[in-house]
Amino acid sequence: MNEHVHHSRPGRDFDLVLFGATGFVGALTAEYLARHAPAGCRWALAGRDLGKLERLRARLAGLDPACAALPLLRADACDSRAVREVAGRTRVLATTVGPYVWYGAELVAACAAAGTDYVDLTGEPEFVDRMYVAHDARARETGARLVHACGFDSVPADLGAYFTVGLLPAGVPLRVDGFVRSSALASGGTLASALTALGRGPQTLAAARQRRLYQPRLPGRRVRGPVGAPRFSRETGTWALPLPTLDPLVVTRSAAALERYGPDFRYRHYASVRHLPVAVGGAVAVGAAAALAQVPAARRWLMARWEPGSGPDAERRARSWFTVRFVGEGGGRRVFTEVSGGDPGYGETAKMLAESALCLAYDDLPETAGQLTTAVAMGDALLARLQKSGIRFRVAAQD
Repeated sequence: MNEHVHHSRPGRDFDLVLFGATGFVGALTAEYLARHAPAGCRWALAGRDLGKLERLRARLAGLDPACAALPLLRADACDSRAVREVAGRTRVLATTVGPYVWYGAELVAACAAAGTDYVDLTGEPEFVDRMYVAHDARARETGARLVHACGFDSVPADLGAYFTVGLLPAGVPLRVDGFVRSSALASGGTLASALTALGRGPQTLAAARQRRLYQPRLPGRRVRGPVGAPRFSRETGTWALPLPTLDPLVVTRSAAALERYGPDFRYRHYASVRHLPVAVGGAVAVGAAAALAQVPAARRWLMARWEPGSGPDAERRARSWFTVRFVGEGGGRRVFTEVSGGDPGYGETAKMLAESALCLAYDDLPETAGQLTTAVAMGDALLARLQKSGIRFRVAAQD
């Protein structure tokens, strides 16, 4: 399939459809697109509640009068026929409707079948693995690029590691460690996704096992993502707690797909905490949340405290920040890099999702298809977009 056909997808009504536009992060993403989508971008809002979509459109028209004419598409994420129709009309579909393990599968299936590029905000390893098993092969046939985790999960980790590897020698074994710090509050939707994922330990393991059966072996190269032990990190001056989220899985998948990560690559992912009592408290809190999440009644009670669609107010978001520091070494070189930005859960996540969707729609990208990571599908192009939009990627030191 030549590149021109792959990217132009003739006969589509839209360049981009935002699905779940009325949720908390969905609305922030819509506002970002209203301000930053290029002139002539044909985009539309999709969701199940037409009244809410109309109210959002009226709000967007306040930011850009042209938005008063935005098309609205009514579709429920679980209605396969409605979803197939939406996927068939657009070149790129971005969705914020989670927990994805409950509400995401039909959209991925529809995009894989229609050859439509797909981006989401999932942080759920089980969902990503199930979608790989079910739809990677079909997407490779149709040319669809299915890119999960285009928000704070897992763009800073994935592109930060990619950026770091690019500063190290090629063709030698590389070691990279990532350390995450953030000040942010969670929204109801994020909490629902996190508790759902924590409460599905056995399903998550089963999905990972099944994926391994389907995934091709890596001939002649080795890629590892071991869970590190808690330790004091001299490099960052903080306590490092292993963070077994989707992030390290995404980083090692990029490493497996891209030769540049070298013949033997290892990545470890940590939460970075200044004070030991906080580190211990954090570990206990995560353990308690994981235990509670196993009990359906407790999980529902926790979720009911935060309604999906709700989240921190603009003032709180304006004060929030994140940094991910990387220590990379190999071939006698050592580099320290840092990815940083504002409110990770909402403002920056909306920006990352919108820029990922625009990148797939408009940028000159490597010819790829199937389930991909942001580094593999978009690499330098997305890095440049994010830097331009105010997310910092910098070299802190090297020796």
